[in-house]
Amino acid sequence: MTASATQSASGIVSFGSGALRKAVSYVLPFAVVAGLWQFASLFFPPFLFPSLVDVFWRFLSIVTDWSQFVDVFATVMRILAGLAGAFIIGAILAVIMAKSRAANDFLSPILTLFQGIPALSWVVFAIIWFHGIEPRIFFIMVMTTLPAFAFQVLGALQAMSRDLTEMVMSFRPTRYKLLKSMIFPAVLPDILTAWKVNLGNASRVVVVAELVGATGGVGYQLLQQQQVFDMAGALAWTLQLVLFVLIVQAILTFIENIAFRYRAVSERTL
Repeated sequence: MTASATQSASGIVSFGSGALRKAVSYVLPFAVVAGLWQFASLFFPPFLFPSLVDVFWRFLSIVTDWSQFVDVFATVMRILAGLAGAFIIGAILAVIMAKSRAANDFLSPILTLFQGIPALSWVVFAIIWFHGIEPRIFFIMVMTTLPAFAFQVLGALQAMSRDLTEMVMSFRPTRYKLLKSMIFPAVLPDILTAWKVNLGNASRVVVVAELVGATGGVGYQLLQQQQVFDMAGALAWTLQLVLFVLIVQAILTFIENIAFRYRAVSERTL
């Protein structure tokens, strides 16, 4: 075997062992939690700790039955619509605050105030102010995620290098080139981080909103399971939402890896 072939085989083995180690480290925590749950199901009644087999079949019945899956679909659409609305409004506010110190001084305390209001309070406000279910939930989702989007985008805009900005402006770029070559690459990492953080928050808030003020969705179905003490059903509906969050997180990570593939990868971890 030649030296190059030996080096190539060694690289393949190293890559394979690295991928295996990464997969094990990702799966192991879930396997431990599942094992502990299954172990508990042997000693407790099903309404406290149902078997994972029962949970799996309930999960599968929701996915394969459209009359049930439509509630998952409704919740997913509410989360995405709320996040999109909050991101658009937050980005506009962040641009205004970045361009005007007076606007920043005026809007920052208001957004900070919004951050301190509990999600359940927004639910109560929405029930009082709005009549329809969808406007209520959209309002709750926007108000609970808006400050994080606004502050994250504002921070990204303010962190842009002033020297680099002045150098780019000396070439008199068009508005499109300025956005594409400088502003967008600078703020995209913070935007993706804001989406990842707000996705988890939104999935928790939407369940509270549906639990209190909706007649459909995962939150409403969880309320139905609670009323009949069906723990397997409650877990199955919860896992639907968890699966959605994992899928969207994976999509965001994929976008991140593609968009920032030019970044150098350190051989040492922090």
